[in-house]
Amino acid sequence: MDRLFAPLSAKLRDRLTPQSQQSAEVKDSLVKALYASPASLLSGAISGGSLGLVVAWYAQLLPITIISALILIVGISRSISAVYFQRQLADKEAPASPIWGMAYETGAWVYAALLGLHAFATLTLTDAASLHVLSVGMVASYAGGISGRNAGRVHVAVGQTCFSLLPTSIGLIMAGGFGYKVLGVLCFLMIFAMAEITKTTHRIVLDALLAKNEKANLAWKFEKLARFDSLTGVENRMAMQMRLRDLFDQRRNDHEAMAVLWMDLDRFKEINDTLGHIVGDQLLCQVAQRLNNAVSGRGHVARFGGDEFIVICPHADRVVAESVASDVMREFGDPFEAGGHNLIVTASMGIAVAPADGRDGDELLQHADLALYQSKHGGRNRHSRFNWSMKERQNRVYELEAGLRTALANGDLRLHYQPIFNTETGRIVICEALMRWTHPRLGPISPGEFIPIAESSSLIEPITMWALERACMDAMAWDEDIRVAVNISPALIKSEGLSRSVVGALLKAGMRARRLELEVTESTFLEDDGRTHLILAELRRIGLRLALDDFGTGYSSLGSLRSHAFDTIKVDQSFMRGVGENPRDRAIAQSVAYLAHSLDVETVAEGIETEEQLRYAREVGFTNVQGFVLAKPMPVEDLLDLMARMQLQGQDMVGLIHDRKSA
Repeated sequence: MDRLFAPLSAKLRDRLTPQSQQSAEVKDSLVKALYASPASLLSGAISGGSLGLVVAWYAQLLPITIISALILIVGISRSISAVYFQRQLADKEAPASPIWGMAYETGAWVYAALLGLHAFATLTLTDAASLHVLSVGMVASYAGGISGRNAGRVHVAVGQTCFSLLPTSIGLIMAGGFGYKVLGVLCFLMIFAMAEITKTTHRIVLDALLAKNEKANLAWKFEKLARFDSLTGVENRMAMQMRLRDLFDQRRNDHEAMAVLWMDLDRFKEINDTLGHIVGDQLLCQVAQRLNNAVSGRGHVARFGGDEFIVICPHADRVVAESVASDVMREFGDPFEAGGHNLIVTASMGIAVAPADGRDGDELLQHADLALYQSKHGGRNRHSRFNWSMKERQNRVYELEAGLRTALANGDLRLHYQPIFNTETGRIVICEALMRWTHPRLGPISPGEFIPIAESSSLIEPITMWALERACMDAMAWDEDIRVAVNISPALIKSEGLSRSVVGALLKAGMRARRLELEVTESTFLEDDGRTHLILAELRRIGLRLALDDFGTGYSSLGSLRSHAFDTIKVDQSFMRGVGENPRDRAIAQSVAYLAHSLDVETVAEGIETEEQLRYAREVGFTNVQGFVLAKPMPVEDLLDLMARMQLQGQDMVGLIHDRKSA
């Protein structure tokens, strides 16, 4: 049977199918449309078979009986195949096989041919007009229905029309009678009319399918743009957050493990700045590819933004997460080739594992980010696991930052002053302003803790401006020959507004510029691009004094002295602490004092805590000394009392030491 219908099917398909480009999806939809309604096939099989058997019952002829039975069998078989097709499609959710299309064509044409043959036999073998009406009416209604039902496949519908109406038309003409002949001619013409109707319906169906398919493709493209990173091809931030939320929702219980790994490239900005963004983009694409290779089906890779990537590993405990992290870090052992450059790139990574490290996606991401920060802070090129002490530190930093903003707004910051004494006269010559802050809940906070927070949160500039104004105002109550020293953060030294702020503080207080001394550390010059030198030179032109603080602890102490002009050198207390026991410290201290004298620069020996250290500092020629053995930092009111007492009693620093001992 297939050999008989296959060539005919091919010829009809080539001649009758409209010439249009049909995608695989559209062709698949057309095949599925043939099997879309098994119920209609079953109702047609039952009605056609029943009418055929009725005609056979009254005709009492064996050929008609056999044809009627075949109509019923073929009709029911087609219905069963349609039900099986629907079930198979639901199970596999895959495109329909081309065999199903050929099977439907064969079944449809066999069924139509049997109907046409049944009508022909009834018309030529019986004389009962009522039987003729039943058989011809069954064929006509069938031919009218298939033009709409099978319009998706034009050659199938036209073939069914031909196989059913041609034998009927011939039978009507052979049956005799004028009316029969006219009806036969009309049935023959009906073939062409139904073919045209089928083609028109097909075009409408095809246009609808093409439009639907185009919309589906556009929707898929938009979804891809919305869910995937356009540069690297991995999931983007939004898709990652949706996936993480869905994975948490799908967990069988709250104890099921899940890991999040947050990775960041080390010094990626330097690559972008020096080699360009095109090279940076190529590098990111290769990083994404290596990440996928390292994860190897154990998780999902997403680009969070910039040079940051997220890896989500469902069902991964700490052991699996550590293994994935190690594999990822191993991928960075080989250089990257980007834009003709051989790049050695490292990465830092933070790991957080649910449920121990977080109960939802947002918390897990936050903790992985904290662990990443720990890796960065610990030297980069490593991975760190989250622990709750990181969270406690973060909470404390956030609380201190918020408290610092409030303190600045409410005027809760205070300045304490530590006197610096001249070694020859024993009198106070400088007072160093030191920031003090008492948190309303946490109590006194060390400057070593809150100053770095201020530097990282853009608070250091307004705090320094306040300190300059306050120090200048306080200094106006002192003797004219006593200077005030204010520390300037390295983060602020390149600020364009520093010079204006200093001048504004001096004008507001009405103080001479030479009474203000700005202290900078050697870390200020680690990334000197020439701008630092210009700003320091501008400050000296105003008339300010500059002091190099913590001398000897930086990376280029002598280089700083050669490149910049300072009025004072403050030797770090670490050298003075060991002058009594360590010959090397004594030699270094003596050398610095001699060097400063040769450069005509004042010196301050910091951290003088014993009389022996004081004696040595005076012996080797330090200009000034500062330390707890002389005076601790104190509020401005206590400083004024100290100054008044020293002036009234004619005391110097030695007298202060004796008074403290006797007390």
